Formats: sequence, structure tokens, C-alpha cells
Amino acid sequence: MSILFRCDSSSVLGLGHVMRCLVLSKEYPKKAVHFACRNLEGNINSQIPYPLHVVPSNEPEEIIKLISALHVKMLIIDHYGINYEAERKIKEKTGVKILAFDDTYEKHCCDTLRNPNLCADASRYKGLVPSYCELQCGIPLIREEFYREKKIKREKISDIFLAMGGTDSANLTTPILKALPKTLHVNVLSTNANANLEALKTYVKTKPNVSLHVNTKEVAKLLHQSRFAIISASTLAHEVLFMDVPFLAIKTADNQADMVAYLQAQGYRTIDRWDEALFEHTLRSSFAHWHL
Repeated sequence: MSILFRCDSSSVLGLGHVMRCLVLSKEYPKKAVHFACRNLEGNINSQIPYPLHVVPSNEPEEIIKLISALHVKMLIIDHYGINYEAERKIKEKTGVKILAFDDTYEKHCCDTLRNPNLCADASRYKGLVPSYCELQCGIPLIREEFYREKKIKREKISDIFLAMGGTDSANLTTPILKALPKTLHVNVLSTNANANLEALKTYVKTKPNVSLHVNTKEVAKLLHQSRFAIISASTLAHEVLFMDVPFLAIKTADNQADMVAYLQAQGYRTIDRWDEALFEHTLRSSFAHWHL
């Protein structure tokens, strides 16, 4: 049985769709897994350790062709650009089982719907999915490296872990660094998919208190060694919560609104827009609370 993941990454879309598909892929036999992705600017296709099929568009016909050629029995879609009508057409033409990721409460024609966010509300999918659809809500996808790292005892050698997403599409890393006290040692995480990476590299060259890590394989370790994390209010929040590191989450995209509301309700510190004065005030409050 072949399993096909349809997802994309880019400097605009971010890396999250591909990253969580890679986590889910571990649940299936490696020889059965295939990925289908577009070749978009800033993608991380080269990091996919499975057969990769480059498709030119989001049109369902592209997926239908692959399903037939690869004898796919399960299609996993993690893509805002592939909607209910596309899913319905694929299912009618192929009869394939469909697992759809969703975190914005859209209509789907799928057999399984997975919303891995802790804030997921299964009741909101009433009328949005077929009656036979299995809902899998509120079960985070944690990367394997975090499970391994949590078993290790680490000294806290860094003050701040700063990660605004692999692409930092809101371009907040440099403004945050400028607002942080220069006495703090900061580990900054980014990737080559960040369209503003060269400017960030130039900025940190003259900042001895800042260490920039690009495409690092030690995300979990760097987080574990940090006293405090500043992150986007994305799925990274699940991993920070898992590692039990105090943090401040900043909303950088509309689809993070539910996560921000959830974190606020649980008593975690968040800000729902970038504002330097608000950031500095919230940070001081956070540091006082955690005695940092």
C-alpha cells in the first residue's frame, strides 16, 4: 500500500505543513511513503527522505495521476490551497482514503480529519465533514528529537531561545533582537527559506551576545538549554510546552488566533500583534514571574 503526502513549503507558505507531515510519516512503513510537492521558492523539498514527486500545481488532476501511477491507498493532504471540491473530485475518481489536516475549520471531503493543535475543538467540525469522518483533534505532533532530548539533563547556558518560524514571514526576528537587553545571550533559529536571512546575518555580526543557527539539527537541544523562549504562536508552541520551557508567544499570522486564545486561557503569556512597547512590557512581566 502506498501512502502519498501532498504538502508544500516556501518562503511565503512557511515550512510547517511539510514538517508536520514528516512527523506523521514516521507512523507508516518508510518504503510505502511518497511525497508530492511543488518546487516553490524557499522550499525544503531536499529535506524529505522519501521519493519526491514534483507537481506543477494544486489541481486535483495532478494528484489523481499520481494516485493511479503509485497505487496509492491513502492520501494525506496538508494544504490550504486544496479544498473540499478538490478532495471530493479526487475521492470520486480514485476511491482513495483521504486524511486531511485542518486548523482553520474548513469544509472537507475526507475519511479522517486531523487538527493537531492543542486548542482544536472537534464540535466546530459539525457539518463540515462527512458523517463517517473520524476526527482526530488536539493531539500534537511532536518531533522525535524532542522525545529524545527530554530524557537528557541539560545545563541552562542560554538566556533566550528565539524562533519566529523557519521563514519568519513577518520579519520580526531583528526587531525583537533590537528590543532585547544586550546583556542576554540569545540563540536565534532560522532557515535558508527566510527571505530576510542575509539582512539578519549582517545584523548579528556585530552582536556578540547573539548566536545565529541556520538549518540547525539541534532545535530541541538549543531549546532545552535555554531559560526562556520567544516564539511565534505556531505549532512550535506544542514543542516548547512539551519541553516545559517558559515562553512568550507572538501571533504572526491570522491562523494563529485560536492558538493565542488557547494559550491565554491557560495562563501563558502571548501578544497578538507586534508592538515594541507591548513586547517589552510583557517580557519584563514574564521575567519577573519566572524569576529570570
